[in-house]
Amino acid sequence: MSPRFSFALTSILAAALAVLAPGAAQAGYTLFESGQVRPLALSPDGSVLAAVNTPDGRLEVFAVDGAGLHHRGSVFVGLEPVAVAMRDSREVWVVNHLSDSVSIVRLDGQVLRGRGFGPVGRVERTLLVGDEPRDVVFGGVNREWAFVTTAHRGQNAPFDPQLSTPGVGRADVWVFSANGDGGSLGGTPTNIITLFTDTPRALAVSPDGATVYAAGFQTGNKTTTIFERTVADRLAVEIPGLLDLAISLGVPPGVLLPGLVLRPGEPPQPSTSRIVQNIAGHWLSTDGRAWDPFVPFNLPDRDVFAIDATANPPAAVAGDDGAYSGVGTILYNMVVNPANGHVYVSNTDANNVTRFEGSGALGSTVRGNIHKSRITVLGGAPRVAPHALNKHIDYNDCCDAVPNAVGELSLAIPTDMAITPDGGTLYLAAFGSNAIGIFDTADLEADTFVPAADARIELSGGGPSGVVYDAANDRLYVMTRFNNSVAVVDAAARAEIASHELHSPESDDIVNGRRFLYDARHTSSNGETSCATCHVYGHTDKLAWDLGNPDGAPAPLYMPPLLPPEGTPIPPMFAMQLKGPMTTQSLRGLFGHGAMHWRGDRFPAALQRPDLQGRPPEEAVPADIFDGVANFEQFNGAFVSLHGRDEELPPEEMRAFADFIMQLTYPPNPIRNLDNSLTDLQAAGRARFYDDVHPGDARGACARCHDIDLDANADSALPGRFGTSGELTFTGGTQWFKVAQLRGLYEKVGKFGMADTWFVNVNNALLYGTAHLGDQISGFGVSHDGSVDIVPRFLSGKPFQFIPFVPPPVAGNVPNAVDIGLPTLDEKRALEAFVMVFPTNMAPIVGQQVTAAFENRASAHERVGLFEARADANECDLVAKTTGFGRENGLLYVGGGRYLHDAGFMMDGRVLFALTFFGARISYTCVPPGDGERMAVDRDEDGSFDGEEALWGTDPSDPTSFPRFFRSFRRH
Repeated sequence: MSPRFSFALTSILAAALAVLAPGAAQAGYTLFESGQVRPLALSPDGSVLAAVNTPDGRLEVFAVDGAGLHHRGSVFVGLEPVAVAMRDSREVWVVNHLSDSVSIVRLDGQVLRGRGFGPVGRVERTLLVGDEPRDVVFGGVNREWAFVTTAHRGQNAPFDPQLSTPGVGRADVWVFSANGDGGSLGGTPTNIITLFTDTPRALAVSPDGATVYAAGFQTGNKTTTIFERTVADRLAVEIPGLLDLAISLGVPPGVLLPGLVLRPGEPPQPSTSRIVQNIAGHWLSTDGRAWDPFVPFNLPDRDVFAIDATANPPAAVAGDDGAYSGVGTILYNMVVNPANGHVYVSNTDANNVTRFEGSGALGSTVRGNIHKSRITVLGGAPRVAPHALNKHIDYNDCCDAVPNAVGELSLAIPTDMAITPDGGTLYLAAFGSNAIGIFDTADLEADTFVPAADARIELSGGGPSGVVYDAANDRLYVMTRFNNSVAVVDAAARAEIASHELHSPESDDIVNGRRFLYDARHTSSNGETSCATCHVYGHTDKLAWDLGNPDGAPAPLYMPPLLPPEGTPIPPMFAMQLKGPMTTQSLRGLFGHGAMHWRGDRFPAALQRPDLQGRPPEEAVPADIFDGVANFEQFNGAFVSLHGRDEELPPEEMRAFADFIMQLTYPPNPIRNLDNSLTDLQAAGRARFYDDVHPGDARGACARCHDIDLDANADSALPGRFGTSGELTFTGGTQWFKVAQLRGLYEKVGKFGMADTWFVNVNNALLYGTAHLGDQISGFGVSHDGSVDIVPRFLSGKPFQFIPFVPPPVAGNVPNAVDIGLPTLDEKRALEAFVMVFPTNMAPIVGQQVTAAFENRASAHERVGLFEARADANECDLVAKTTGFGRENGLLYVGGGRYLHDAGFMMDGRVLFALTFFGARISYTCVPPGDGERMAVDRDEDGSFDGEEALWGTDPSDPTSFPRFFRSFRRH
């Protein structure tokens, strides 16, 4: 076909597209901010470097020689690829975090050598695995097994996730034969190994391949919370007159007690829960009190596990030799020293047992001492040996202006590692420091290393997330996430010598704002702390922190309360300084969900600042609480009171940070059926969610507070409100709280067991009783402080009893509650089932994949039908990728069984699928609504389809390279 004829044909078809497919999606990008785990891999022979392009959903392939890296092309793999492993120089396995899949890519040797024409490779198979896979390695004597870490849940998992069962491991390792398993739909695992820890992340392999090591991710540190009323009742007995005490009476620093009056004229501080840690078999608070009777479970804190890869099938090593405890709180990556077999684990260790932010003048403080960056060595003497990386920091000295000498030496958010073949030198990617740390491994293991400027390599691009060592050329290849590039480093010179930028669909708002989440050198005084220290990859660390501020003052809450009823005068409401422990909240999905923090104390009026229209706080309009950017900007003070910075970020930087955060998106719910339907139990829970708790109750249905409004913020990129009305409630506790959103509750599963307490108004025997429940995964449950373990127990609390219409309540006092035991236990179980499948901005189908081939055509055809049906329901855009005519071809489903090809013509879906009879591999992916056009037909969003650009010889990944007249014609 001549270019002139092709141009005319594709132009006519493109112009007709508005008529043929009026519902076709517009180009866009959805930010999930998935954490990269193993973003780079070098082939065993050193000739190929594979890199994940996380924002673009692609595998990037480079040829390696003495002159450097040579980009040979890319292959679309799935949503949010975060890890890659090369079985040999032609076979690449890529982990797609949001797609719950692993793409097996076959590379073209001729193209790699620069002599062939066509795509650099194609996806041969797609393995369907559990939720949020993160890493992949090959183990076994002949590397015959592939190991993949996933959460113990997900629609592709062939088991019940056991969300209501105590003592179940939440981490899975899926084991596949690397040689294939025939023609199953998405691969058949040889074994699924469940480990007794929380969701896993990193893998590593011993030099002989016999042992695979798997690590949990956010594994905790043997801390939990004691329920607030339990604390108050005990202290009231042990300390008579507690409510009349004041700090001036000599209460020791760090032991500030509930009910204290900090300053004359202020209200008493509320009763709060207390964080305790298991030390030498006892649950101790910072004042030395033992709370053993009030913690009816164990936290074994198993962090890293050994898997016998010589067994058939591979299995976890039993007994004490099979697990390592006390490794760290947040475990990022692992590498094995080839010389001595010791395992190095990059991690941070949380200081959440220390109370309060601020100066510490009236108590203790965590300012500048939140998580310590570490490498823990396993397998030596002692068996578990943690080593703090930033020995030069004096945590009692704060807070020098930024930049300063201390901060410039620090290594923050330690992630990926690479080690030389002789085991002598370790390279560490410090994601929060824009640098590679260099360690002599003997000094590291002996803990004799000294932080120094010449023991690090500065990088031009921020956020180093992956590093591999090329021994043949004495070079490091480093993934720098902030600019989505691969840097080349001369290892001998300890200097960056080149950088290769990967195409990215991310907007300037995202790129410019990301650094303020991670960059510890800029956002903290000592260079070790950033927001991502606790809000890991913009999410959470699954811990509770007691971050009250004795230096502060009560903050007025100018927000609408759920009680009393409308028209009743509202008494003054304050967020008091000593708020007690509260679990780390996610930064995802903040847009349009109201004032921030558990108590709703982050919006301008709460800090006595005028609103955007200049109105004084007392005249603030309730609608203003949904201004996400303005609310988030009120967190600026934390850079001083928590990070130890000498001053807040400049307003323009805080605005850039807010613009970035407002785009963070919750992933699809991994428990809900892929067709978005509900099971009978979930449907019963949903019906109860919308029914009044009791006729005449002052609050009405659950949905009265926990609003689900899919039309809220309809004009925004992330419409909807998922679980909160934005209002205040006292919920039977001791403080006013904002109604909490309910997305992601399935991630809070793991704590089972709670001591008997006044809060629960039903027979605890129905909820596993108060007996000791043995080993559990987590110390923090579903309530704001994590003290309440499970949803049914929370629903048995005082706030869920019948409350008739009454005069205005006082926080902490449930008036005239009638103990009628509603809802029933069956209803609680149903409500639990429903909130575990609570909706998010993304339908469950988003991310799901299948690669159709001749051998799996029957089952694949059924799955493609599901995808098309969900696309017709506007729950996703459906993208198809295949190879042919010397390139990768993309197609976008536009409804009615038809697909738009990236060369501009329409194709019947039956004809497309029939290509599998002729050896084609077709990978179908459900992507977020609005992202389909970019991912299927116009990668660089320049208005010219990718196939047309290939025809005209322009670059489909470069928005400045396009057929000039053709692009103008299409746009007009």
